[in-house]
Amino acid sequence: MDPMRVTFDAALKAAIKAQDKRRMSTLRLIMAAIKDRDIAARSNGEDGVSDSVVLEILSKMIKQRRESVQTYEDAGRLELAQQEQEEIDIIQSFLPQQLSEEETQQACREVVTELGCGGLKDMGRTMGALKERYAGQMDFSKASQIVKDLLK
Repeated sequence: MDPMRVTFDAALKAAIKAQDKRRMSTLRLIMAAIKDRDIAARSNGEDGVSDSVVLEILSKMIKQRRESVQTYEDAGRLELAQQEQEEIDIIQSFLPQQLSEEETQQACREVVTELGCGGLKDMGRTMGALKERYAGQMDFSKASQIVKDLLK
């Protein structure tokens, strides 16, 4: 079992013992999303998903919840926005430390230089390299804007 899966199992057991309902439901959602990706990977002949794919799944879950928070706040449903924010906090607790704005800019500059990118046509290659190296460590929507500015 991958290290992250062991971590999720232990966290779920602890949440069940503590009767922390929000944490239990969030962990179950995480584990279900991972299981879905495992099934898809096995149908393609792979063993399952790696920890780097798990980090991508967690990042995507956070992005979805941030959009929901905004929607709920715009609609004046603050209690639902609060629930989504609590889920974001729980999911983020399993991600590596996020890079600061300056560290993200530096990482983008390094990858652009290293790959010898010359224009926006290299955007996909650059973002692919960043996602591979910094999965779960940076906000890729911000990184995308930084790379776009660098490649202009």
